[in-house]
Amino acid sequence: MLRILWEYRVREEKRAEFERRYARTGDWAALFQKSPAYRGTTLLRDLADPGRYLTLDAWDDDASFHKFKQDFAAQYDALDRTCAALTEEERCLGHFASVG
Repeated sequence: MLRILWEYRVREEKRAEFERRYARTGDWAALFQKSPAYRGTTLLRDLADPGRYLTLDAWDDDASFHKFKQDFAAQYDALDRTCAALTEEERCLGHFASVG
């Protein structure tokens, strides 16, 4: 199982919209569900720093995620551009495989 971890610094006035779009039932999850290899998203808010969020997206494997990005590149890029205004910064912390 692949897990992709992202960190976001979210604009204060955009936090409600960010939470709606990035939640397990949000816009990103709806797009990801077009792939049978998508297993869900977890959205986390930092209790000590409420402008900091993490997402954890679960996929069957790295190849399936990359195939999804290739197959849905236009939709992925369009949603990414739309959501860019919600954040001050974002960074991928990595692609992680389950161990054990």
